[in-house]
Formats: sequence, structure tokens, C-alpha cells
Amino acid sequence: MKQSEGLLSPIHSLEDALNRCQNLGMRVSRQRRFILELLWQAKEHLSAREIYDRLNQAGKDIGHTSVYQNLEALSGQGIIECLERCDGRLYGHISDSHSHINCLDTQQIIDVHIELPPELLQQIEKETGVTITDYRINFYGYKEAFDTIS
Repeated sequence: MKQSEGLLSPIHSLEDALNRCQNLGMRVSRQRRFILELLWQAKEHLSAREIYDRLNQAGKDIGHTSVYQNLEALSGQGIIECLERCDGRLYGHISDSHSHINCLDTQQIIDVHIELPPELLQQIEKETGVTITDYRINFYGYKEAFDTIS
């Protein structure tokens, strides 16, 4: 996807995320590292409660408040993704521009990198008078319908 010049480079690994924290002057506390490690390991979108539960089940001692504060700090700095949903916020490890497929059967959100044809972007720019510098697309569908077709 297109990104405007001057933006920070995408975060492609846990190491990139930890380096970004340090470059921004954020302390990489034990709790912050636990959260980042979990999100990179899980590779799915999780609620703060799910993050708290998984960390504590894994024997990582972290409180509710610490989870929420660290998630806010990390998403606020663009190190992790925060999706606003009607049933609450979900957090994911990909922070660069990407699109989502929302499965209406499983409620799963799948990250996808889609590049629209330049002609389509030019058409949208011409019709709206707005220069497109970035975009995200949300797709919605049913996995069960696909499973019965294939």
C-alpha cells in the first residue's frame, strides 16, 4: 500500500517493535515486553482482557491496570494496532497500513495486505479532489459459505 513520505518505517518483527519503543524513549518494561511478545506470538487480534488472561495463565505476573496502560501507550505510539469495535477494542501486532477481513461466522479478523490498482486510486482522486496517501479496506464475509463452495 502507498504510504506518505516521512512516516516511520513499518514494524515487521518483535525486535522492530522493541527498537521503536527505545527510539521513542519508551521504557521497555517487563510487562511491556510480555504484551509485545504475546501479540507477536498470537498473530491475532485480542482484547485487553484476553491479553491479561493469557499472560497470567502463562505465569506472567501482570495486573489489569498495567495491561490497559501499556496497550494505550503502545497503540498511541503506533507500535501496535488498536481496532475500535462495538464490543470493545482489539489489539494486534501489525502497525503498518493493511486491510482486514472480518469473518462474520467466527468473529475473527484476518490481516491482509491489498494494493489497489493505480488507475482506481487515480479515479477516486479525480472524483473527490483528494490525494490518496494511504488506505485501509474492511471486507466482511462468511467462512462457512466459502467452505461449502470449495
